[in-house]
Amino acid sequence: MPTPIKMPALSPTMEEGTLAKWLVKPGDTISAGDIMAEIETDKATMEFEAVDEGTLASIAVEAGTDGVKVGTVIAMLALEGEDVDEAAKAAPSNDAANEAAAKEEREEKVAGEERRNEPDPAQAEPEKGRAPTGNAKSGDGPSTDSGRADGGDRIIASPLAKRIAEQKGIDLSQITGSGPRGRIVKADVENAEPGKAPAEPAAGKTDGLGEMDAPRTPSRTPAESEFGAPYEAQKLNNVRKVIARRLTEAKQTIPHIYLTVDVRLDALLKLRGELNASLEADGVKLSVNDLLIKALARALQRVPKCNVSFQGDELHQYSREDISVAVAAPSGLITPIIVDAGRKGLAQISSEMKELAGKARDGKLQPHEYEGGTASLSNLGMFGTKQFDAVINPPQAMILAVGAGEQRPHVIDGALGIATVMSATGSFDHRAIDGADGATLMQAFQQLCENPMGLVV
Repeated sequence: MPTPIKMPALSPTMEEGTLAKWLVKPGDTISAGDIMAEIETDKATMEFEAVDEGTLASIAVEAGTDGVKVGTVIAMLALEGEDVDEAAKAAPSNDAANEAAAKEEREEKVAGEERRNEPDPAQAEPEKGRAPTGNAKSGDGPSTDSGRADGGDRIIASPLAKRIAEQKGIDLSQITGSGPRGRIVKADVENAEPGKAPAEPAAGKTDGLGEMDAPRTPSRTPAESEFGAPYEAQKLNNVRKVIARRLTEAKQTIPHIYLTVDVRLDALLKLRGELNASLEADGVKLSVNDLLIKALARALQRVPKCNVSFQGDELHQYSREDISVAVAAPSGLITPIIVDAGRKGLAQISSEMKELAGKARDGKLQPHEYEGGTASLSNLGMFGTKQFDAVINPPQAMILAVGAGEQRPHVIDGALGIATVMSATGSFDHRAIDGADGATLMQAFQQLCENPMGLVV
């Protein structure tokens, strides 16, 4: 019998995702291991591989569909010897995406019937003292005003029509509505030519039917805000939504305490130069960030009270230093993990970090490469940032923010001199880590950077 292809759970916490892109089409021959689609989870955009072999009979969920629940049938596969047309017909009609669309369509029809039975405001008795307008329309039949209410700028369209128009890139202002009083409905949008992004109605205005219309939704065409400044609205991807939710949660629920130290980097930079000279033949080039990852991991070994997470009625104290390293990716911030960084050599840390950063920027990280971590490191020094306070990534209890190393006046052996100094700020969950323990960790990190031979043993 035909095989349904369902929305996969690409991570342990994934409940839904966006089917970003199909890489196959109906009629294509599929082999096990073929990349069928790109799926955007709450962490990254990941490739979805075929498990079975056969012919893709049909696609049930179109590319760009948001909020596809795990387990939803997204396509049908005809196995060897099965009829492709019969397999396509076997696609279930009650999956999550179709059910939601059908429900919205039913609501649209009910609303349309109710409005057909309502008196037309244009035919109602005019207010006292006001002359009736000469362009009143009959409520019997479609309007020809392109879905505009009372000849104004606001467009009347059903929620389903608006959603389809946004997905297809259709300008609603160019469509003539066939619904009651010119309301644009699903059929109008489906028969329209793709064009500009849809122009949405202004927030807070009524449509003449006594109901409040939906707020203006983002458009991809330039527009003006209520303050007159031009802008271009961009739809949030799943990664950005999760970043917003988690950071808001972190600041609202975690009592942050911030501790800053100035670290003299001259010895560390000298060691890095010597190590790179000796490792050049092996194709390894250490970055300052590689040494800082190791320094944080070694500091956590020395101060294990900071290698913890707050778990309600208990603390989890970790015996391994898994360092999450913040990387800027096109879809948003993501933190690939150097597992067991305290026991790894600098060359291994460097190689792993380069590979993970590349996969992060390409959206190819696997869940086990970014989920977890016992502490985080965020480095904005390459952008010239002198100092900043980072937000803790729960359930972790600390994150280290490092700025740029710069030439500063510094006391060296009791005399004022010039040194390369970097400011580092630790953000600690005060529920799990006391200030004295956090200060001890920052002191250990400072000492390891200023006496860096401890990083190579």
